[in-house]
Amino acid sequence: MIRKVWIFLALILVKASGQIAVKADLMFPMTGDLKPVKNAVILCGADGKIEAVGTKIVIPQSYQVISAKVVTPGLIDAHSTVGLSGILNSPKHDQEQLEKSEPIQPELRALDAYNGRDPLVDWVRNLGVTTVQTGHAPGNLISGQFMVVKTNTQSITSVEDTLKPVSGVAATLGAEALGKGVGTRSKAVALLRGELLRAQAKVKKIALAEEDSEQKIPELSLKEQVLVDVLTKKVPLVINAQRHQDIAAALRLREEFGFDLVLDGAAEAYLLLDELKKAGVAIIVHPTMARPYGDLENMTFTLAAKLYARGIPFAFQSGYEKYVPKTRVVHFEAALASAYGLPQEVALAACTLFPAQILGLDGRIGSLQAGKDADLVLFDGDPLETLTHTTHVIIDGALVSTTPK
Repeated sequence: MIRKVWIFLALILVKASGQIAVKADLMFPMTGDLKPVKNAVILCGADGKIEAVGTKIVIPQSYQVISAKVVTPGLIDAHSTVGLSGILNSPKHDQEQLEKSEPIQPELRALDAYNGRDPLVDWVRNLGVTTVQTGHAPGNLISGQFMVVKTNTQSITSVEDTLKPVSGVAATLGAEALGKGVGTRSKAVALLRGELLRAQAKVKKIALAEEDSEQKIPELSLKEQVLVDVLTKKVPLVINAQRHQDIAAALRLREEFGFDLVLDGAAEAYLLLDELKKAGVAIIVHPTMARPYGDLENMTFTLAAKLYARGIPFAFQSGYEKYVPKTRVVHFEAALASAYGLPQEVALAACTLFPAQILGLDGRIGSLQAGKDADLVLFDGDPLETLTHTTHVIIDGALVSTTPK
């Protein structure tokens, strides 16, 4: 009797440690040609990694078995402000995404403001978003930093709690960046160029000091250190630019200073497809269902399909909302793009594999392969249909969300 009790307890502990087997009628592994696989099994190990993926896998008896109509990798939101912007929409309580006291503040760290316990984080996780690139919103020439974090991370006590503590620096060109002291687009670009020139001078002095031991390495302020990291390609500059002239200005700055550029929004990118293809920059597409006014007045539902047709790398985002409910849902944006010409599997890849590639994390997340993080989302139907439910969410091999039948 005692032996049976110990065996029973051992099985409970095994299951609690993350040994889960997922049986799916249809699996989107996001590998190869992106095509789905029927009648698939994924084994999630106790170490939080995927042990095996395939159609002829024998499920160990000790594994907890969960069935689904469809399974995909955990969804990745390539640009969000959740965790900084909160569900209350109250400047005094949960609006940490934009500091307007100065136009250029690259030193502001996302991880210093992130609240993983905000209900918005829980809400997007329950819908299948397992990873977000979140941080400071468009609105300043440089508003601060991005980071990449999993949505089951409630408190960040060290940089190891993130996937990337600094994944990019958020900049804005266009109407959103205009305001006190920055009245025109020319002034905005001039101010940004001036900061980059000063950082470039520091980079040159550092290089000279490294070659000549008698030269003193220059001291750097927090702002200068971040911009030096941008110019030495340690982190990309993520420029929010919607109008074609702002996109062109971003490309000119990249050519002049040689930093890694990721375009954010890019509503009028369809006017510069040749230039973007030549430059080889990635685009985090504006939310497909964004409201077409201001710099977004010439947006199109077909932008993602146009980028895909030209072989320009892109990913979807929920973006930044200035009003309640404060966030969109990334695969709903993908669904509308799919309705306007983007193949289903490509739309899903643009919120799984493609953002993982753009973020430099495709070795860990974004696809269902042995050895990668066991981040999975289970659905009771087509993930791009709005009537489909997210039934289970698994992060690092642990079941973090279930929807009651």
